[in-house]
Amino acid sequence: MTTVNAPKEKKEKSARVARPLRLRLNAYLRWAHIYTSMFSLLIVLFFAVTGISLNHPDWVFGNAEKRSEVNGTLPAGWQKDGKADWLTVVEYLRAKSGVRGAAGDYREDSSGDTLSFRAPGYSVDAQIDPKTGKYTLNVDQQGILAVMNDFHKGRDAGGAWAWVIDLAGGFLAFIALTGLFLLLYLKKILTAALLTMLGGGVVVALLMKLAS
Repeated sequence: MTTVNAPKEKKEKSARVARPLRLRLNAYLRWAHIYTSMFSLLIVLFFAVTGISLNHPDWVFGNAEKRSEVNGTLPAGWQKDGKADWLTVVEYLRAKSGVRGAAGDYREDSSGDTLSFRAPGYSVDAQIDPKTGKYTLNVDQQGILAVMNDFHKGRDAGGAWAWVIDLAGGFLAFIALTGLFLLLYLKKILTAALLTMLGGGVVVALLMKLAS
């Protein structure tokens, strides 16, 4: 049994190895196109949907805005040498008043000390009396649509999310390029497909010209 099947198996293995480069490249492109598309499907869908919502700022579905004011007093030791210790202030406001987002825009002057917190769809502006340590927080929380739009733009979303945006753009470019190269194997529709692509490019260019 072993002696009879060995030549056959060797022949099949040799046939697989001898596949033309063109066919192997086609298989690799298909694999890359399919699995890259599936891996990035949800993130690409997210940017597609939020791209539409950004184009319609008048849409308010799920976009109710909530504004509130929080008052309090900072603990002793919030100042050092007569100036605000911003690290102490930020940590206290996070723990006591539940603020979130990136802190910044620190300012000190005679009218009062100020800082802000920013996150997608969320902002807090803090005003502090340097003499008494009393503070007022103006909190602005927007709805889910505004949050999603801010994530789309990368506004106040942090460095990690900026990488997500870059990767999403890279995935889209890669998917488009692998799809384009796959067209080269479809001889029957290649000319029509390339002409359609060219026509789409011309239409987009004309629309950009009209809009500018």
